[in-house]
Amino acid sequence: MIQRRFHVKKGDEVQVISGNHRGATGKVLQVLSKKQQVLIEGVRLIKKSVRKSQDNPNGAIVTREGPIHISNVKIVEGRPKRAKKAKEA
Repeated sequence: MIQRRFHVKKGDEVQVISGNHRGATGKVLQVLSKKQQVLIEGVRLIKKSVRKSQDNPNGAIVTREGPIHISNVKIVEGRPKRAKKAKEA
C-alpha cells in the first residue's frame, strides 16, 4: 500500500487558486486521499437529495460541501507555519 502525502491536512486554512470557486477560503474538513480531493468548509456547496429515514421522515434536500482537487488549493499565508521538532543534543 502506497502512503500518499499532501501539502494540506485536516484543519488547515486554505484558499482555492483555480476553478469556479477561485479566491474562496475556508478550513479543510476532510482529505480524500484516494481521489486526491479535499472538502473545504463553505466552498462548493451542492444540493443533495436524501431518502426517507428516521431523521428525515419525508426526505429532504440537503446542502453540503463538494470535493475540490487538492492541486487547486494552497495554504493561506497568514497562519503560523508548522514547527519542526528541534533535536535534543
